[in-house]
Amino acid sequence: MPNDFLPDHPSRYALVNELHARPFPVLRVPCLAAYIAIKEPESAHNRDRAADRAHLLALLDRHGSAHPQPGATHFSGEIGRAGLKWESHTEFVTYSAFTPGLTPRAFDPAEAEVFPADWLAAAPGRRLVSVLIRVEPMPPSHAEALAKLDDWFVAESLALSEVVDGAAIIAGDFRIDAGGHMRFAVFVRDGVGERRVGRIVQRLCEVETYRAMSMLGLSRARELSGRLNALDPRLSALVAALDTRDRSPEALLEDLLDISAELEALSARFTFRFGATAAYEAIVSQRVSVMREERIDGRQTFGEFMMRRYDPAMRTVKSTEERLKAMTERAARAAELLRTRVDVERSAQNQRLLESMDRRADLQLRLQHTVEGLSVVAISYYAVSLAAYAAYPLGKAAGLSKEMLTAALVLPVIGGVWLMIRRIRRAMH
Repeated sequence: MPNDFLPDHPSRYALVNELHARPFPVLRVPCLAAYIAIKEPESAHNRDRAADRAHLLALLDRHGSAHPQPGATHFSGEIGRAGLKWESHTEFVTYSAFTPGLTPRAFDPAEAEVFPADWLAAAPGRRLVSVLIRVEPMPPSHAEALAKLDDWFVAESLALSEVVDGAAIIAGDFRIDAGGHMRFAVFVRDGVGERRVGRIVQRLCEVETYRAMSMLGLSRARELSGRLNALDPRLSALVAALDTRDRSPEALLEDLLDISAELEALSARFTFRFGATAAYEAIVSQRVSVMREERIDGRQTFGEFMMRRYDPAMRTVKSTEERLKAMTERAARAAELLRTRVDVERSAQNQRLLESMDRRADLQLRLQHTVEGLSVVAISYYAVSLAAYAAYPLGKAAGLSKEMLTAALVLPVIGGVWLMIRRIRRAMH
């Protein structure tokens, strides 16, 4: 069907282009790579992207380089002899500079001067990652490569391996040197393509970046643990008090509301960082696995280094997150128990109230019967007097005294009054 009759979805091209948004660099051996990641110290989702773009343009303008398109989240260009790659991510922004050739001194701090000091000082954020990568041809033997690496890195924490089916050897000790940089070395075999070299270097940068980003969760987990350590005894004491009568439900409910409110506030504050940590940890594991490491002379690989030094930190973050969830659920269960206790006590109060109302109704009925009896007497008294006055002429004619006539009328009048009141009461009920 022609396109005139079937328009494209407005996001179709943008979504396809996103697949190719961040291409790997193309690197010729030998070369140097300087890499930095800049992040705001506090909020992860309030980055000023306009400030990030202005900071990039300031670097490009120093070298008269072309500018990226408005709204771009990635850019590749030239700054002097170096190739520049810029990427804007959700929480941070990265700069990579690739310079051909090597310096006589390995990992010379001057390699990072491709990013000027005054320009770095004006960055809209703080330096989270700074990496220097030295890419050079593979030495003739592993022994020569290991000799260089032992001279460059701290042996105790050195991690190295052959990667990508023996295409290269990567190495690093994950320590920050005196110049403030993390250092990695890459030895590349002859015949390895420039794009493959770029992918290896890019993955090293990503491993370090996402490792650093995920480790932010560890500091937040330690902060949260202190808060939970203070709340846990209070919550435990409150739960223990639910089956006693020492405190009123109202006082328990007030304390429970305070604890629940604080737990909800902590959850809102830390949930984003813990979720981001889990996502970054997954990326680190994926980036390490795709390099397909092979051990060299019994040395620890990057994967083993992460398992020993990095995974415990991630488990700490996960356990703290689970502890927060568990305490929140405990508070919710305590609220349910307290609500049940209040309902039971309220039902007992209602039962006692109904019993009291029954007793009052019974007393009222008895009082009503008593009043009815008194009413019969009172009405009968006046009725007998009236009947005596009405029948007096007849009684006089019959030779009856007033007293005898009155006495004769008492019982019939009382009976009639009683019958009349009884009929009225039946009609009303």
